[in-house]
Order: sequence, then C-alpha cells, then structure tokens
Amino acid sequence: MSASATEVSCLYHKETGTACFIAACPRTKACAIIDSVLDYDQVAHKVSTKHASQVIAFVEEHHYQPVYIIETHVHADHLTGAQILKKRFPEAKTVIGFNVTEVQRTFASMLNLQDFPCDGSQFDKLMQDGEEYTLGDLACRAIWTPGHTPACMNHIIGDAVFSGDTVFMPDFGTARCDFPGGSADMLYDSIQKVFQLPANYRVFVGHDYGLDSREAAWETTIAASRESNKHVHEGTVREEFVAWRKGRDATLPLPKLIMQSLQVNLRNGELPPVEANGTSYFKVPVSFV
Repeated sequence: MSASATEVSCLYHKETGTACFIAACPRTKACAIIDSVLDYDQVAHKVSTKHASQVIAFVEEHHYQPVYIIETHVHADHLTGAQILKKRFPEAKTVIGFNVTEVQRTFASMLNLQDFPCDGSQFDKLMQDGEEYTLGDLACRAIWTPGHTPACMNHIIGDAVFSGDTVFMPDFGTARCDFPGGSADMLYDSIQKVFQLPANYRVFVGHDYGLDSREAAWETTIAASRESNKHVHEGTVREEFVAWRKGRDATLPLPKLIMQSLQVNLRNGELPPVEANGTSYFKVPVSFV
C-alpha cells in the first residue's frame, strides 16, 4: 500500500456550507463517503433525502463501491444522511471516532435522552487514534484531533486529508471550540499533528461558506495551511491562539440546527424514536435568561 493519488469529489451542500466528499481508489473503485447530509427544513420541520440521493446517484454513475460511510465528528450544524446511504449500500460500514461515547454521554444528559445507549453501538465501527486501514489500494490512517469536539478525527486516505472541522481553508481559519468538551488548547495541539503530514498532501475541509472575495472552496494543501492559515500557522504562539479563539467563540451564536443535528447525529442518522401517535419529535431545552 502507498500514499497514492486519491480520487476526491465534493458534493457541496450550500444550505449548511457542508462539503460532503467521496474519496475513491482509482483502480478498485472502492470509496468512502465522508460527512453526508440529510436535508432539514427548520420551518416546516421536515426532512428530505435530496442531497443524499445526489450522493447515491454520483456513486452509482461512477461505479464506485462504498466501503465506509465516515463522520469526521458529531456535527452540530447539519443532520447526517448516513442512514439513507447505509440503506442503499448495506455492506458499507458507518464509522466515527472512538470518543463519540463522551459526546453521547454529555448530550444525552443535557437533553435528558432516557435509555439512550452511550456506547457508540449506533455505529458499525469506532475508529481508534492512529488506526490504519485500507480503501482498495489506498493506505489510510485516522488521527484523533480533539478541540472542536472530543470526538473529532482526521482521515488520511492516500494523499488526501479530510480535516472535518479541525482546519478550514487558509483564509477562513479554524473551528470554534466552545461546545461542551471543546478546547482551544487541544485544537492547537491537534493542528500541530496535522501540520506534520507531508507538505504536498491535499487537505479537504469540512465546511466553507465563501467570502466576499471568492466562492465556497474546500481544497488546500498541508503546505498552504502551515504557511498561511489565518488563525494557526507555523510560528503561531499557543497562548495567543488560545486567547484569541476563546474570545472569538464567546461572541458566536449557537448553530441554528444544533438541537436537531445532535439528536440525529448521536444516533448515526436515525430520527428520534417514533412515539405512540406515529410521530418523531425533537426535544429542545428551554430556560429563562
């Protein structure tokens, strides 16, 4: 196995700024689908499979063979389409980082999700830090990159790095660290691990929303990230980054879909259990300010 050039395609979800990737082995057509999306109308409170269906159609059109359906972390800004993909590709394994159990315990308590198993059993595989695996002819490795959440993992597939919410495009920076279990100190350390990867490796980021000067983008390199990430680059002092990140995060509103996203994503894409009247409900904690 070697760090071969991976075929990478992005099906961008504009509504949430999510970059869903299909990473494939050029020879065998084995593929991984990374950070999929289930569409959700937050006004009508309806879900649809529009984006997941586009992913399925793309995979079938290119004759790819899904082996993994990967979540880089438990997303707080969009619902995962993992179960839609799993139903179409039942042989593919759903994958998330081993520390998803900590995230499940935290939010099951916060949302009072009674009888909710916090053992990661909703997923087919919990990937360990440094675990090596293969995708066709491609050598792959997962590295634990906590900071944004305790369960974040970067996946290195051939010469492609899927960074989730660890580092974004150089002119966009890094992810927030103020969710429960998040840590700006840990994010700084995680980014240093990513920066140690070969300079020519391509980096595919989990989110981008575009800037005044450009359209949405999702591909950069380790070299470009080291040199010019606006928040953390070579020479950035830990204490300065941590202080800046904490100050910035204190000004940010919660993601609009955080409550809905967590209740689906902790379940690996399943909606909350249907109640006696045949309807599924999201729970939203309410308190006086």
